[in-house]
Amino acid sequence: TTTQQLPFPFSDRPAYSDPAKLDSSGLFLRNPSNLKREVVYDPVSGKYVFYEKIGNLNYRLPQAMTLDDYIDYDFEQSIQNYWRSRKNIADMENQGSLIPRLTIESEAFNRIFGGNTINIKPQGYVEVSFGYQMNSTENPAIPERLRKVPSFDFDQKIQMNVMGQIGTKMNMRVNYNTEATFDYENKMNLEYTGDEDEIIKRIEAGNVSLPLNGSLITGASNLFGVKAEMQFGKLTLTTLFSQHKGETKVVETEGGAQVTNFEMSAADYDANRHFFLSQYFRDNYNQALSSLPVIRSGITINKIEIWVTNKTNNFTESRNILALQDLGEHNPHIYNEVPDFQQSTGLPFPQNIYPSNAANGMYQSLTSTYSGIREIQSVTSVMAGFGNQFLGGRDFEKIEQARKLNPSEYTINERLGYISLNTALNNDEILAVAFNYTANGQVFQVGEFSTDGVDAPQTLVLKLIKGTNLSPGLPTWDLMMKNVYNLNAFELSVDNFQLNVMYMNDSTGTYINYIPEGRIQGNILLGVMNLDKLNKQQDPYPDGLFDYIEGITIRSSNGRIIFPVLEPFGKHLADSLRDATLIEKYTFQSLYDSTRTIAEQDAEHNKFLLTGSYKGASSSDIMLNAFNLSPGSVKVTAGGRELMENVDYTVDYTLGRVRIINAALLEAGTPIQVSTESEDLFTMQRKTLLGAHANYAFSDRFNLGATALYMQERPLTQKIDYGQDPISNLIVGVDTRFSTESQFLTKMIDKLPFINTKVPSTIDFEAEFARLYPGTSKVIGKNGAAYIDDFEGTQTTIDLKARQTWVMASTPQLQPLFPEGNLTNQLEYGFNRALLSWYVIDPLFLRNSSLTPGHIKNDKDLQSNHFVREVFEKEIFPAKESPVGQPTNLSVFDLAFYPTEKGPYNFDTR
Repeated sequence: TTTQQLPFPFSDRPAYSDPAKLDSSGLFLRNPSNLKREVVYDPVSGKYVFYEKIGNLNYRLPQAMTLDDYIDYDFEQSIQNYWRSRKNIADMENQGSLIPRLTIESEAFNRIFGGNTINIKPQGYVEVSFGYQMNSTENPAIPERLRKVPSFDFDQKIQMNVMGQIGTKMNMRVNYNTEATFDYENKMNLEYTGDEDEIIKRIEAGNVSLPLNGSLITGASNLFGVKAEMQFGKLTLTTLFSQHKGETKVVETEGGAQVTNFEMSAADYDANRHFFLSQYFRDNYNQALSSLPVIRSGITINKIEIWVTNKTNNFTESRNILALQDLGEHNPHIYNEVPDFQQSTGLPFPQNIYPSNAANGMYQSLTSTYSGIREIQSVTSVMAGFGNQFLGGRDFEKIEQARKLNPSEYTINERLGYISLNTALNNDEILAVAFNYTANGQVFQVGEFSTDGVDAPQTLVLKLIKGTNLSPGLPTWDLMMKNVYNLNAFELSVDNFQLNVMYMNDSTGTYINYIPEGRIQGNILLGVMNLDKLNKQQDPYPDGLFDYIEGITIRSSNGRIIFPVLEPFGKHLADSLRDATLIEKYTFQSLYDSTRTIAEQDAEHNKFLLTGSYKGASSSDIMLNAFNLSPGSVKVTAGGRELMENVDYTVDYTLGRVRIINAALLEAGTPIQVSTESEDLFTMQRKTLLGAHANYAFSDRFNLGATALYMQERPLTQKIDYGQDPISNLIVGVDTRFSTESQFLTKMIDKLPFINTKVPSTIDFEAEFARLYPGTSKVIGKNGAAYIDDFEGTQTTIDLKARQTWVMASTPQLQPLFPEGNLTNQLEYGFNRALLSWYVIDPLFLRNSSLTPGHIKNDKDLQSNHFVREVFEKEIFPAKESPVGQPTNLSVFDLAFYPTEKGPYNFDTR
């Protein structure tokens, strides 16, 4: 169809038409997006030229306009654009809402809510997904009709923001998101605001807060409940009924550095991480550190290789190793009883005291006479020849494809002969080493390095440091250091680092830093443990402070405290007391002679505590270890004085970060305390908070207030663990504030030389008083009973009828009746094994059904035999009443033993 065929054809503009007369009616199609219109001033002709282009090509001939005509054209365009924008705004305001505005024709409604309209504006989106899912399992064991399982897949996502208004006094705000990670991200708030002359000023419901200006009673912010604010003349009253969903945290800094307090029991040493390389280094540890800060060892470790059980998928540099407990040891530290492995005789000094491969005959014998150990598969059979004198898991360990640690995975003290691993070992992991060192000008070596010419896959012979047997009776137990403690901190600073050793005094029930009896009475435990022998200049004068000696008593990089004595709470304390009665009373020797689990249960002696604090790096930023804080929930004080937000500090409530912007506070080193309240993400207790705050304003400068808060926690169960007691506390307090200008003070200051004040002086007075009435919830009884341990988990049930848990036993070892138990990879190992069967008879064989085999069906003698017959509940529990429809037969587990018949893997032909 062409324009000539239309009843009312559209004609194009003439080639030389007026450029100001454009088709702006909605009846005409708009120009395409690639058609551009430009207006360019021509200084030669003094006219404005209109261009219409597609790309760089002119779509129409250029047309010109004089200055006066262009001014009229621009003015007309401005008027049209103005009215067009006003029209768009009016259209947006008159757009119909999803919920139409309601009008309530009621005088009472109008008087209460300040209007008669109800307007609700929802915003957001709803996404609904619906699908069909078919799960197909091609398993012949499943019936064919059950191999395909259809199901519907339905999901919805809702993100909604609702703003509501009733009259001018009632407002509603609701945020809801089904994808929210935590419940507190969905908020709801109803607010009623009264007029200036009304008693009720405000009523809030939903997410509310109760901020208070006091420092003793700080209020709360993460609440869900109802709050009302009322005014009676000069008296304002705020009441609250809510559930508390927050937790309070306090962070302290000094000079911009955050101060962290720590506390740990003496039994919490850093286990399976720090090890001596041999018994020699352990025996000489105390002597080497007896003259701090000088180390008197005379030894320097030159080279070391550390091998551990390989639990990674990296086998690039792995090797088979044989780790020997007594390698390099002298008497009395040789544990095995093999004659050829005992201490070498006639060794000259210093070979007779320093650890080396030649210290005893073990290394020479194994690498020459018993060279079969170079094949990892032959190690067990070779060692079996020594019988009980040399046992696996005790005297030696073998590892296939062991992993060598990189130097970045450990640190070594070359002078004291111990290593510290970055990652603690598990109980089932093995640790072995090879090292050489210089002592008295001579070089000694223990173990074999991977570069010593023993090529893979031959076995390397190493020194066993930690095996799979963690018995305290083995020498390897002593190689694990138990005098190192982990603060779980990094990059410590000597500034403001404090450490104290405390003891629980039974007579007072408090911790003290000394032993109240004996020859060390009155001496602080820090000095008794040799941690306070020097002053800050490292002169030999105790100053009551921890001797911060890098690499010896502390490792700042990873926060390790190292005692300069082996057994500070055991043998060392006993040597200091020198009284048998006091030694028995105070020393914690089980910490070193028993496993840590047993030591922790030694309540009579486990009374020592390590306490202190450390300060991190200085910074103007203080991290609160919380996020998505409620606005106004952060309070900052410096030296007890409350600071002002956005004047002294700023708060990033999303990231939980406070930034001090008053540089004078940081430079002066003023202690800064930040208290905040964040959402409690994981608690399951219900916490109810009731409160009221009254304030009487005598004038703009004088206020008197009173506060009462009641907090009650309701646990989920009546069995409460010790330390998790639900509280029921009441706190009451009063506060007053007074401020006035003082012309007298201004004049007195002006009389000082070189001082001329330009603003009047003020006197501010603030005072608070508060008292706490603590209590416990009635749910746990009148006296507040808590459980240390109810021992419900101490009983383990083992079902002997589970045939899958029964396995064939191995031949007993070290028994005269079964000498073949010590053999390996030999047929004689199972020659005496008899036949033992275990099974559960299916009731199918004891009933006469179509599935019962023919030779058993209707054979009453066979089916009633006591060895196979069915047993019912009534035979064992005559008084028990079984539910209707439940089977009453019992599953019977049978054992059949035939001592004269050969069992599995018994290849005896006799």
